[in-house]
Amino acid sequence: MHQLYDAIEGMRDYIVELQSKLVSIPALSPDNDGVGEKDKADFLKDHLKDLGIKDIREYKAPDDRVPCGYRPNIVAVIPGKNTERTLWIIAHIDVVPPGDRTLWETDPYTLVRDGDRIIGRGVEDNQQGLASSLCLAKGLIDLGITPEINLGLMFVADEETGSEYGLGYVVKEHADVFSRDDLFLVPDFGEPTSDFLEVAEKSMFWLKVIVEGRQCHASTPEQGNNSLVACSEMILKIRQLYEKYDARDELFDPAFSTFEPTKKEANVENINTLPGRDVFYVDARVLACYDLEEILETIRGYGREVEEKYGVKISDEVVQMETAAPATPVESEIVQRVMAGVKEIYGKDGRPAGVGGGTVAAFLRRHGFDAVVWATLMHQAHQPNEWASLAATVNDAKVMAHMLMA
Repeated sequence: MHQLYDAIEGMRDYIVELQSKLVSIPALSPDNDGVGEKDKADFLKDHLKDLGIKDIREYKAPDDRVPCGYRPNIVAVIPGKNTERTLWIIAHIDVVPPGDRTLWETDPYTLVRDGDRIIGRGVEDNQQGLASSLCLAKGLIDLGITPEINLGLMFVADEETGSEYGLGYVVKEHADVFSRDDLFLVPDFGEPTSDFLEVAEKSMFWLKVIVEGRQCHASTPEQGNNSLVACSEMILKIRQLYEKYDARDELFDPAFSTFEPTKKEANVENINTLPGRDVFYVDARVLACYDLEEILETIRGYGREVEEKYGVKISDEVVQMETAAPATPVESEIVQRVMAGVKEIYGKDGRPAGVGGGTVAAFLRRHGFDAVVWATLMHQAHQPNEWASLAATVNDAKVMAHMLMA
């Protein structure tokens, strides 16, 4: 074990070289005006071969929006003594666009090293976890170590835009790649303190609410019906959901369901016109004990009350809705292995917890697999001047090694 730790500790230059190449190959979804992940996947396939891995597979999710016609998902397996079980480490290869280039101090697609930091688009989200898994694989091969169980590396597409062509496709169309006794780590969320293990998610929905009155000149309001007034009351009624659905689960922070009006579309352009149509949106993150359809019906009931009071028409559109996947039990083997690794390498007691946002682990949990989302991350995802820590990359790889070998 300590030979493996020492080997990984000496891989900082390897990580920089690997990340430099990965950063230089943009892998943007067609939803983000990109051509997909093929070029980066091709590089990774060659890199896996150069490392000496023999079992390399590619699962192509058809997508006619990209030039090659598919979105690539790469699987590589290093056999263990027990070939019936695999520790899977699943990272995604797509990235988000740089955003406003004026906020970047360097070219987002050219890696820059500044001491422990490496800077570039994708270095943390999710190439840090990817690089950690490759450090473990390289260490095993360089030292000729056969682990007790298989090490499986999976590099998936499309995480940033829904995973329909990524892990969602693999689980749906090629679930036979997994066995019931496999273990799953997704190194795509975490805290700088290294102790946060994501094991559960809230349900969620985004709702678009449309309030329609009648537009007129603001000096003669009796000739119209001010949609903004009715919209404002509807927004305030949404706040009543906090009182109606007030259960708590201390696994989460916050420990309760959240119901927040967020985006507001523009109505009229000038001050002296009374608006006849207003649109706002609601972001809800809901504990799994509640039925989302019941909550939506409660909101529609509020809408009927506002309609009757103001004489407006209120309708809604569900923009996105997802029921929470079953939680990974705290006592499960994968949770215990991650916690043991964190204790060994970082000296921290792991803290299993839930999050309000969705992760790709949900695809695994819905199929009955226990999965943990964990890494040591500095919350640089989607930020300008995104950076990752070399020390965290190395030490996370050691945690992965402990999970595999202990």
